[in-house]
Amino acid sequence: MRKFMIGESNAVKKYIFMILLLSFLSACSLNENAAELYKQETPLKLEIQTPDTFTAGEQETVKATLTQDGKPADHADFVHFEIWKQDGTVQYGMEEAANEGGGVYSISKDFDKDGLYFVKVHAQQGGSLIMPQKQFIVGDLSKSDVEFLQKGTGKQEAGQGHHH
Repeated sequence: MRKFMIGESNAVKKYIFMILLLSFLSACSLNENAAELYKQETPLKLEIQTPDTFTAGEQETVKATLTQDGKPADHADFVHFEIWKQDGTVQYGMEEAANEGGGVYSISKDFDKDGLYFVKVHAQQGGSLIMPQKQFIVGDLSKSDVEFLQKGTGKQEAGQGHHH
């Protein structure tokens, strides 16, 4: 009978371990179609449409066209509009939009003060949430509105309000 020396015994154990490890790893090979097994999210897209001109004191309609994967998103979980005046003197709380069909959502407001306004649309469908923002002008700009635009910040967050 041949006796194994301690060094040979460790070498045999390492050899067996490597064979087991390689066979285990080969069983866990990457499935070439693995990406298809996971949910492919298609992002929402939203375009905000405002009238070419707003007249102070008249009701105006702001619309948002929501699409997903190139198709109208008619069944959004929610579409809310938030509108405020740049100087903070007017703040409309977040309001649910009217679903006009064809992926078009709208809200109508009376804008009784001239100035620079912002609208932010909060929209969600499935797991996709977007919050695009657009500025628009009602009537004439004040000196502070012109200065704000000249600074180039271009964005003004709502000072207060409800957020999801």
